[in-house]
Amino acid sequence: MTEKQAFYWVRVAIAPVRSTYKDSAEMVTQLLFGELVESIEGYNNWIKVKSLHDEYEGWIDMKQVIPISEERKSKLLKNGYRQQFLLLQLNSPWGPMNTVKGSWLPLNETRFSINDKNFELTNNSSVYNSKDISSIALEFLNAPYLWGGRTPFGIDCSGFTQAVFSFLGVQLLRDASQQVYQGKDISFDELQDGDLAFFKSEKGKVTHVGIALGANKIIHASGVVRIDKLKKEGIWNDEMNMLTHICHSFKRII
Repeated sequence: MTEKQAFYWVRVAIAPVRSTYKDSAEMVTQLLFGELVESIEGYNNWIKVKSLHDEYEGWIDMKQVIPISEERKSKLLKNGYRQQFLLLQLNSPWGPMNTVKGSWLPLNETRFSINDKNFELTNNSSVYNSKDISSIALEFLNAPYLWGGRTPFGIDCSGFTQAVFSFLGVQLLRDASQQVYQGKDISFDELQDGDLAFFKSEKGKVTHVGIALGANKIIHASGVVRIDKLKKEGIWNDEMNMLTHICHSFKRII
């Protein structure tokens, strides 16, 4: 990496972003195929980056990204969309690969190039047109919980809410403690499909978030992406016969 190189494009299906420059470090989030980052600093074969879609920072392996120009970065950001399908097949310079739901793909292009490297989508890549938050959220049902995850193959609570809203062109920040400052405050009695519900620790810190399904249900990532009862006091889990999360606040994003 040179001092002049500032922007990178993610070339792998799912790139772990870690708390520091080693593979054994905690995964704090993930970057998906086609997403873009700005470099902050480098160490050996690692770069500390800031994601251009939510400004989240962490360390990635340089082998999982491709350097791009600022001009190309701007075009990719402006003319892209979130992948709807669980998996899409792609021919790449390194052979066949799959991209996952939520990847950032060039709009209306089944063939595209990044620098001198050519890519081709080999199956349906239609743009996602649904405006129904609940339907989008339900497509993640039963996805396993994964700290730092952002895909149907492993996702955390705020990664889930961020992913769902991204299909509607709404960009949430990465963590629940950040998302709670977005949108409009509402009361429990005002809840409707697509509103966010936030939950707190014993010390009052926001630690969990989910998406309301009407006024009495919530879909959230806890063990798996699941649907539970939502009460004014918090989330009620019928299987455990207990309140598992305590309410903090409610927000309307769109």
